[in-house]
Amino acid sequence: MTETKATRLEREITDGGAEVATLTLAHPPLNLFDRAMLDALIDDIAELSANPPRAVLLRAEGKLVSGGVDVHVFDGLSVEQGAELWRTLFAQIIHPVEALPCPVVFAAHGLTLTAAFEIALACDIILAAPKAKFGLVETVVGLTPSMGGPQRLAERAGSGRAREFVMTGDLYPAATMAEWGVVNAVHDDVDTAARELTHRLAQGPTVAHAATKKIIEAWRSGGVAHADSVTPEVSGALFDTADLKGAVRSFLEVGPGKASYTGR
Repeated sequence: MTETKATRLEREITDGGAEVATLTLAHPPLNLFDRAMLDALIDDIAELSANPPRAVLLRAEGKLVSGGVDVHVFDGLSVEQGAELWRTLFAQIIHPVEALPCPVVFAAHGLTLTAAFEIALACDIILAAPKAKFGLVETVVGLTPSMGGPQRLAERAGSGRAREFVMTGDLYPAATMAEWGVVNAVHDDVDTAARELTHRLAQGPTVAHAATKKIIEAWRSGGVAHADSVTPEVSGALFDTADLKGAVRSFLEVGPGKASYTGR
């Protein structure tokens, strides 16, 4: 009997003709990050990297987004094995998600712990349901979050908030996360809102969205001066895209907001 895969990757075409991919955590009952979940995510993210759509939605099914990492993953690891685990997860999950050349939206409908929240923080936009709660609770096993959560939380909410969040190991509601600037918006029907936003972004100028990500990544790694230094080339390349050329013509001929985009 074949074991059911812990994730599900689906592709669809929007009404406007853009391809969207939805990556769902589907590992009941708690969507725990065990070896099966990690391997499935690595496979799916590699497939998305090799064949990127025009937008990606990350979501989960079940009562929770995720109950966190299966502690068996950590049991008995040596210092070097522990370090190698984190190197692998950065190289095969976190960094590839951030590097996808398209908008990536994360939808949190319920409790979102540890690895799931760290992956959310690697996405471009986080939407949450009012009942969603977030936590980096690694302190319960004497660990600190090590898939990039503390630093990405600090980027969004400030270093003081990140220290509090990680050191207390408390759970924080969606409203607080929105107040801190971690969650972009809270929606009663977060799945529908996330799907609509993902489709909207997919039908936009995808190459320009990728350029935006490159400029912000330059700022993250080297500040405003570094971002300024890469912007002329990154943005200049857009003048060779069919989307920019067509949108400029559309603006001049029929006014703003009428252009359609193909992602080229």
